[in-house]
Amino acid sequence: MPEKKPRPVSINLKKKSRLLNIDFDDESSFELSCELLRVYSPSAEVRGHGPGQEILQLGKENVSINEVEAVGNYAVKLVFDDGHDSGIYTWDFLYDLGTKHDDYWKSYLHALAHAGHERKPQ
Repeated sequence: MPEKKPRPVSINLKKKSRLLNIDFDDESSFELSCELLRVYSPSAEVRGHGPGQEILQLGKENVSINEVEAVGNYAVKLVFDDGHDSGIYTWDFLYDLGTKHDDYWKSYLHALAHAGHERKPQ
């Protein structure tokens, strides 16, 4: 029998703190920053069209989410205040971002440093 994958029971956008809080049915809970969600968008604009074609997103320190839109019963579409709205964030992808948050964040900071960019959050 296939293993049951965690599914969200609540998704709440905290606009002032720029966090998306997601509670899953396995009792895990994650707060993901708008910045992390934006720079790891599953869109082709960010990911490219194949391995090695990723495009580092710069200047997203203060990005916010304007809307969270349901996509069927498997994902959400996030509409960012910088106009980006093409990524579909599946439950599996959001869960992965939450469980591996520290690894994703370190990788992002490393890529920024390698590109000679310094984060400048307000």
